[in-house]
Amino acid sequence: MAKVATQTINGKAFEYALLNEFLERLKSITTVEVVNNEPYKTALKCFLSFDEKEQGHYKLVASFAVNFLIDIEPRLSNGVSKEDKLQLEIVSDQKGQTGDVRDVLAIRSLQKWEIGISAKNNHRAVKHSRLSNDINFGEKWVGFSCSENYFNEIKSIFDELASIRKASKATHKWEALGDYHTSVYIPVLNAFKKELIKLDKENPGIVAQRLVEYLIGNKDFYKVIKGDKKVEIQAYNLHGSLNLPFENIKPKAKIPKLKLPNRLIEVVYQDNSKTTLLVSLSEGWQISFRIHNASSRVEPSLKFDINLVSAPHSLFTNHLFLK
Repeated sequence: MAKVATQTINGKAFEYALLNEFLERLKSITTVEVVNNEPYKTALKCFLSFDEKEQGHYKLVASFAVNFLIDIEPRLSNGVSKEDKLQLEIVSDQKGQTGDVRDVLAIRSLQKWEIGISAKNNHRAVKHSRLSNDINFGEKWVGFSCSENYFNEIKSIFDELASIRKASKATHKWEALGDYHTSVYIPVLNAFKKELIKLDKENPGIVAQRLVEYLIGNKDFYKVIKGDKKVEIQAYNLHGSLNLPFENIKPKAKIPKLKLPNRLIEVVYQDNSKTTLLVSLSEGWQISFRIHNASSRVEPSLKFDINLVSAPHSLFTNHLFLK
């Protein structure tokens, strides 16, 4: 748990550092307003929990990222009038449940324009989704319900885990189950694999696109990944709303639009793995789904650690090395 909490604190601190850097850089050239909501207060608290040296590092990384984003997003620094406020906001984590992965928003209501940033501190996971008896992943992820067959296949496994948990008053450990990768993970993954392929066959051209939008993000965004000595910026320009000019001011770099997939090519186990499926989609998308138990104690649900393995060649990526 401590590790998760630390990762959350680091992530929130980085969100604050990015928002604050936008404010510092832009307040002298345009009207800027910060939304003082609960997520903002939480992020500020996380940032202030670090010592001055660490705060300085967050600020340095954020300044590199923000300078670059200002260059490629002219609307950040250009308003149509004094009333054209740039609003900076940190978004509630709940948004991620609906496929909006953005953490920090910059909004100009008068221009009906906004860009969002997904702030990552040294990690690249795209989503952490669960499977259980009562989670309809088809409905939730791609808008098409899982079949009765799917639920019948997984029911006995999750029912068994629920009865072990109940009988042991939630003290039974996973390791006491023996080779649970074979007895639990593989049948659940096989059912998931079969259902995902079935959903794609029944809804051709739709499921692959919706899967990427749910996992990667259904709104265009920049992903800013903070490392120790560099910052990486990726542009997920899925719908063409990033990198727009402002009147006759053009962005200093061109960001191509990313093509969404229209079909699922294959779902296979990663080599020598009982825990990870690789889902390959058209247009060069590949996503890994690693199943694991979120707690050391047995519970009737499993968690996916979902990562983007490969994206189309047109994914814009820029590495900025800190001096």
